[in-house]
Amino acid sequence: MESLLMSHSPAFRPRPASFVGFVQARNARLVDGSGRELLLRGVGLGNWMLPEGYMWKFGPGAESPREIEALTSRLLGEAGARRFWQSFYDGFITEADISRIAASGFDHVRLPINSRLIQAPDGTPIESGYAMIDRLIGWCRTHRLWVLLDLHGAPGGQTGTNIDDSPRNKPELFMEESYRALTLRLWRDLARRYADETVVLGYDLLNEPLPNEWQNIYAAELVDLYKDLTSVIREEDARHLIVYEGSHWATNWSIFTEVWDENSLLQFHKYWSSPDTESIEKFLETRDRLGLPIYMGEGGENTLEWLYTAFRLYESYDIGWNFWPWKKIDTRTSPASIAAPHGWDQIVAAGADSTLEVPEASRIFDDLLRNAQIDNCVWQPGLVAALLGERPRVIPAWGFGARGAGESYSAAGVSLIPGIRSADGVALSWANPGTGNPDNPFQQTDGRPYALHEELVITLQAGDWLEFEAVDVDPASVRVVGAEAATRVESSPRGIRVVATGNAALSSLVMGGAGTW
Repeated sequence: MESLLMSHSPAFRPRPASFVGFVQARNARLVDGSGRELLLRGVGLGNWMLPEGYMWKFGPGAESPREIEALTSRLLGEAGARRFWQSFYDGFITEADISRIAASGFDHVRLPINSRLIQAPDGTPIESGYAMIDRLIGWCRTHRLWVLLDLHGAPGGQTGTNIDDSPRNKPELFMEESYRALTLRLWRDLARRYADETVVLGYDLLNEPLPNEWQNIYAAELVDLYKDLTSVIREEDARHLIVYEGSHWATNWSIFTEVWDENSLLQFHKYWSSPDTESIEKFLETRDRLGLPIYMGEGGENTLEWLYTAFRLYESYDIGWNFWPWKKIDTRTSPASIAAPHGWDQIVAAGADSTLEVPEASRIFDDLLRNAQIDNCVWQPGLVAALLGERPRVIPAWGFGARGAGESYSAAGVSLIPGIRSADGVALSWANPGTGNPDNPFQQTDGRPYALHEELVITLQAGDWLEFEAVDVDPASVRVVGAEAATRVESSPRGIRVVATGNAALSSLVMGGAGTW
């Protein structure tokens, strides 16, 4: 049976960026240089300038860039490792990737940057790292995409985890004055270099600062640093958008009590949680209170059903977004999947111990570089379709719109599952109750199919209806799984409407006669 991910490649609607002027914050929304209101749709270029172990299938001992670099040195020798990384930086993301991203209906990319690639220990800019950014900007100018510069790995580390390449697994950016000074210097250098570059969307100051216990210990220091970074940037660049992320994986917004810069954007991230209004209520409240636009800057790593529902949620509330990440090894949760080369399991195992000889390790890494070229990747347009809501292959019944009664549904029910669409008057329940149903059924980090005890259904009575927001879906092609005989499907202003003609229990909608997982 054909996978819902690996459907035939559809043509998505392009969303070309405009480089006339700068993207600006205005009345809690973003506008481009001509004043056109924007609803951003983008992808994150994770693993290029800051490799992350999970994207390579690595485990403990090879999770941060430093650890991955040490592994390659051990397997390839110092000279071989240098050659590999130069080839990796030259070839993991190329113009062909950018062309595919633009053709897939996105309008921007978020570029995670490791400070070690663009700044020497004494603060001096590293031109080879800046050349990578400049190449990307050039490709994006050609293919009409904005670039959001994201400091993913600040000097000393802002998270104290492997994702920021921190040297001692602590957020030493907030502990050592020298790292703070380097970060201020880094953003001054970036702002000075790109002050006149309209391809640059804005400056994402720190990725996911201060998670877990650190969010409380250094909250005041984070606010002070954000204010100082803002001042430094504005001394060099008065026009670019400044982007602030909350603490604790960008989900704790308690620090946002005032406006630090009128031309700014607040960013949250969302993974593995219920895709409903209640889950983003605190972000919406902050937007209303401060009058600043908000942005879902990182989210993904889940099923087509969750992606469709979450990303429609954001757009229902005029929240632009960026999906994470564009590609990685052997995955169903990225648009592009890199085939693991023969022998890759030996490389993964080498994180703990290795008997690999250098020639064999070199062959495997060379094969990885070839497989990582976008034309050699497994292309998964079904995932893009879910993100964009353009001809999605599958929609969960619980993915009905988020605009409330009379707009997204008409029903008389209540969710029987606490914490999942509880505010909507629609009867949501377990498809198979009493089978070890989880507290959170949305933790499919690898995009795996839902287990029987995780499946949800919507129960409708005759005359009830649900609207599902989608583009280019023919109602005649939709199969309502679990309720084919008791429903009809019709067009609606924002997509399709499922109307119950009798008592019905819906689990999902499958388009075009496609199968299920």
